[in-house]
Order: sequence, then structure tokens, then C-alpha cells
Amino acid sequence: MKGNNFYKTYPGLIVIFMALFSVAIHLLVANNLEYNRDEMLYFTLGQHPAFGYDSVPPMIGWAAWLMEHTFGYSLFAVRLIPALLSGVMVILVAAIAGELGGNSYAKVLAGIGFLISVFALRTFSLFMPVYIDIVFWTIIFYLIIRYVNTYSGKILILLGIVAGLSMLNKYLIAILFLSLLIVIPFTEYRKMFRDKFFWYAIAGGFLVFLPNLVWQIVNHLPVINHMAELQKTQLVYVNKLSFLTDQVIMPFFASFLTISGIIYLISNKDVRRYRFLGIVIMLVVFIIMLLRGKSYYTIGVFPFLIAAGAVSYEKWLSRTWIRIAFPVMLVLLTIPFLPMGLPVFKTKGLITYFKNVETKFGIVIGRKFEDGSIHSLPQDYADMLGWEELTQVTSKAYEQIVDKKAAFIYGENYGETAAINIIGKKYGLPDPVSFSESFQYWAPKKFNPDITSIVYINHAPPGEDVKTLFRKISVIGSITNPDSREFGTTVYLCQDPVQSFNEFWTAMLKKFDEEGK
Repeated sequence: MKGNNFYKTYPGLIVIFMALFSVAIHLLVANNLEYNRDEMLYFTLGQHPAFGYDSVPPMIGWAAWLMEHTFGYSLFAVRLIPALLSGVMVILVAAIAGELGGNSYAKVLAGIGFLISVFALRTFSLFMPVYIDIVFWTIIFYLIIRYVNTYSGKILILLGIVAGLSMLNKYLIAILFLSLLIVIPFTEYRKMFRDKFFWYAIAGGFLVFLPNLVWQIVNHLPVINHMAELQKTQLVYVNKLSFLTDQVIMPFFASFLTISGIIYLISNKDVRRYRFLGIVIMLVVFIIMLLRGKSYYTIGVFPFLIAAGAVSYEKWLSRTWIRIAFPVMLVLLTIPFLPMGLPVFKTKGLITYFKNVETKFGIVIGRKFEDGSIHSLPQDYADMLGWEELTQVTSKAYEQIVDKKAAFIYGENYGETAAINIIGKKYGLPDPVSFSESFQYWAPKKFNPDITSIVYINHAPPGEDVKTLFRKISVIGSITNPDSREFGTTVYLCQDPVQSFNEFWTAMLKKFDEEGK
């Protein structure tokens, strides 16, 4: 009896160990590079708690507020929650495998599959809405399976609340809800629409999401402008063939599980009551591709497919040595590709690694930016370089200003501005000003006293409006790291305005408002 109990407990201990290991490896590499530009933006949002922001719903700002008031602004604080949730995901994926009918082997294999998936390694190493998004997608799949297994009305209500919370994090998940509503009427589960608990769930989810909806309406639906800008500057480069290819490449060797998972869901009679979820997943991928979404927009479905794939392998693999060899093979194959998902080296080591991959295999993997250009590092990594240098140069410029009460720091884009706001804290720099992203909501309407000096940060030279306003414009320095995405971004010290700066600023605000409309 004792041996039997130990056998039942052992897989659970393995899953817990893998969860802790996931947390550990993410935290061990947390300081290998600097902050990512988006991480600094989201921590800036945390300084301004609200029910919405220019480009994202409010949850990431709330999470940042929590970390700022608990651990401060360190890289450890920024990377802690994603690392912890990576461990939670290992346990959750294993639990889904159990709900799908998997036993000990399926649960362990599911945990391993998630742990080695490159998309998960990268996502849970950065403080962005994406890691929270994946957690919500996975919880929703788990609750749907629980409902299918129990028909519990309480599960439906919980599902509705989680759905509402997920919309407070990333609107993308609405595609999953739309796909479910399209597919379910053609299944036996359409009777759910006659269940009062389903409508309670809809009401509950709507009430949870309502504050952000109201914020969007009050602020003239900035999400529409953001999506239009995204379509114009990034999604226009999306190639449908590359999109489909990426669905196989993103999990790397965990694709053995994701591919088998979708095949198992669609074709195996043992899981036919979950078959509709396989159809939902294919519809999600199709809709995102049709909308020219980025390849990674689909990663919310991968953890569930990994769990389904693990169950399928438990059914297919019977010999003990093959069951052991298979996950060992997946781990060994993944180790050489770890830098694709985690910055396990510092900058020079990463550059050497990606160059060696190109030299050895004759292909460029992971180094294509959103605009289609090829660089020495993946965009996420390139966005984690140069910020400390930029802040030091900005501090040098600010120190040269005699009357600091009549001065401020201006960043042209949100990355530059957020860097000064977050890293600048240790240099004693004031909060910067910008019209980029949500900084537009916090820009002052008037300066008192009137401005006589500006520290101006831009990748491009000052425009004619700045040149004609100030008699003296000096170059203080720039980002000198050629591997940084912000390479060449320059800090200027602008002094001695030819007219009242407040008059100029009022005209700028009016122009900005008109362009926004």
C-alpha cells in the first residue's frame, strides 16, 4: 500500500520539481541583459493606475504597480512574476493532461513539453501582457474541459469571470471566445445556451470587463488608433506562409507534442467529446492569419495542445524504455537551442551564438525584426540593450542645466521616455515628457515657470520646429552599441528659446489633438 501511494505521489513531485526548475532558470538569466523597452513602459503604467491605457488594457499596469510597491524597479522585480507564473504553467499544463484522461506519464510529459518549448521560455522571461495572456488562455481551456467533464454551473460562472479578467489583459483573447461561439452551436454542447448559469457567466464576465470598456469609450477608443498604427507599421510585413511555418517552429521540439495534440483531438475517438476544441483551435489560427496577425498571437493554444499531445503519446508509447527515451530526447535536442528562448549568455555570447547558427546551418533564425530586416540579435534582445547608456548621457545633459525648475526631459518614443522614467530614478532624473503611447495622457498642459532648457532625446535629428525655437542646441551623446535597436539615438541639450516655450507648447498640444482625431 505504501509503495502504491508513493507511486501515485511521485509524478506530482516531478511536476512540482519541474515547476520550480522553470522559475529558477528564468531568474538565473534575468540580469544577463538590460530592461526591455516594453517592460519599462509597463512599469511606467504601474505608476499611473487606471482602467485603461493607450495600447493595452489595464492589468499589466496593475501588475507593475504591485511589483513596484513590493520590490521596486529592479530587474529582479520586473522578471519575478513572469518567472513564478512559468512554474504555475507547468503545473497547469500537467493538470490539463489529467483532465483529458492522461495518467502519470502524460502529466509528466506535458510538464516537460511546456518547460522545453521555446515560446514559453521567451515569453515568461519578459514582463509583458503576453505571459499573462497565455496563463488566461490555458486556464480557460482547463475550465472548459472541467465543464465538459462535470457540467457544473459553477464552472461556467468561474469561466465567465476569468474571461472578463482576461479581456482586462489583452483583447486578442476575444478571438478565442468568438471561435467558441461559432463552433459550439454545431455540437452537443449547444444546450449550454439554455443553461441559466451560462448567462450568469456572460453577465459576470461583462461586469468585470465593463470598467475598461467605459474607459475606452470616454477616451475615444484609442484601441482603434493603436490597431490601425499596428497594421500600418508592423502587420503589413506579415507573410501568411511564414505565419503557418512559424506555428511549427515556435515550440521547437515541443512541436512533437503540439502537432500530435491537434491530430489526437481531431481524429481519436477516445477524446471525441473534446474534439470541438481542436476545431476551435484551427479556427483561431485561421482567423488570426486572415487578420494578418503576428505569428506569436496564436501561442495561447500551444499549452493546451502540448497537454493533448502528451496524452496521445501515453496512449501510443507502451514500452518503458521508449517512454523514458522520448522526453530525454526532447530535452537533449532543446539544450543547444536554449538561447533562442532565454538569454543564457550576455550580449557578446548571444551574438556569437546566433552568428554560429547562421554559419553552421546557413539560415537566419529568430533575428528578423517586425519590419523584415535582419540584425545581429532577435528583436526582443536588441530591445534590451543601450538603455543604461542612454540614461547616463541624459543625466550628463541634465546636470548641465542651471535652472532645473525651468527644464524638462523629452523622449520622442515610448522606449526612450520609459527608460529615463525607470532607470533615471537612480540618477535623480525627473519624470520625462512625451506624446508617445500613454505618456500623452500625462503630458503637462502648461509649464510654470516657463521653460528655458530641454533635454531632447530622438533617434533622428531635431525637427525644424525645435531648431527654430532654440538658439543653442548641443549634442551631448548617443547610444553607441551597434547591436541595440536604439543604436544612434541621440541626446540633445536645447537652450535659450527665442519665444515663450508655453506658447510653442500650446500650439504643439493643439496640433497633436487634431492629428489624434
